[in-house]
Amino acid sequence: MTEISASKFGESAAAAVRSPDFLQKILDATRECVLIVDSDLRVSNWNAPAERAFSRPGMEIGGRRLTEVIRDLDLHSAYRKAISTGEASDVRLELIGAERRKFDVHVAPIELDGFRQAIGFFYDTTQIERLESVRQEFLSNISHELRTPLTSILAFVETLEDGAFEDPENNRRFLATIRRNAERMNNLIADILELSLIESGKVSISKRPVRLRDLVEEIFINLASKAKEREISLVNKVSAKTLPTADPGRLEQMLINLVDNAIKFNRRGGSVTVSAEQTSGGISIYVVDTGEGILPEHLGRLFERLYRIDRARSREIGGTGLGLAIVKHLARLHGGEVSVRSTLGEGSTFSIELPAK
Repeated sequence: MTEISASKFGESAAAAVRSPDFLQKILDATRECVLIVDSDLRVSNWNAPAERAFSRPGMEIGGRRLTEVIRDLDLHSAYRKAISTGEASDVRLELIGAERRKFDVHVAPIELDGFRQAIGFFYDTTQIERLESVRQEFLSNISHELRTPLTSILAFVETLEDGAFEDPENNRRFLATIRRNAERMNNLIADILELSLIESGKVSISKRPVRLRDLVEEIFINLASKAKEREISLVNKVSAKTLPTADPGRLEQMLINLVDNAIKFNRRGGSVTVSAEQTSGGISIYVVDTGEGILPEHLGRLFERLYRIDRARSREIGGTGLGLAIVKHLARLHGGEVSVRSTLGEGSTFSIELPAK
């Protein structure tokens, strides 16, 4: 009885494996795009990810020649090689359309119903390569930002070593320049570490009601000397009743960054105004300046790490280029968001949106 049952089970399993429906279920369970072509290089089997990636409006990929679906000579050669010689191969594929996508493709021979065909697995590397590009750009920018003050420090040290140290009129000026550049490097490294901790999820927050008007007043006191240098007036329009639920230290960090930027990039004699309003989802805090405004093409990238609209001016007035990125991540850590709108010639408004709880 057991042998008969086992035999029937084996026949049933074998029949299921031979079933076209069984093959399709396996393909549909695969996350990567999969295309199988026959000896005529026509698509015989495919899965849903491949349909989404390679089909075009009004065109199904099933039964079509591979050249109609994907136009790439290396890919066609790989499929042809797998069918004619039985050898597997790997190719790189880049599709240029509404969105540029890149794939690592592994093509191998496969026998179906007694006929040799070829199967290709398409591993989408678009996001990985985009992240790698961001990483390389970040490292390049970091190297540049560190090299500039370091070059200045080394130059003045050499000048002092060559005899300027004995010159009382210049030695203190040189030392002050060395200190300023060393502090700039230290601040940059501190911000990099801070941003790294936030992005890695190692920073926690403790929310509680915050007296926003008092917090803004304290920030204004701390930045008063900077504002005075540029004749910038600081205006606190926050109501005493405004009590956002946030981590006081992190909220202060966000506002210091925004107010400090509003002072530095403002026009002389301008103003920086902080206000807040209750919204349906929580509280929105606004930092408004009267600067020159920001070109639309820059608005979408302002919160990227080390992105600067004018590098020369940014270095002249100080800053690490990481402040807005830190603000973005801290806002999201609170379950909120930060945004900016700007009008050329009139100024910019940065908004922090915090949830009710």
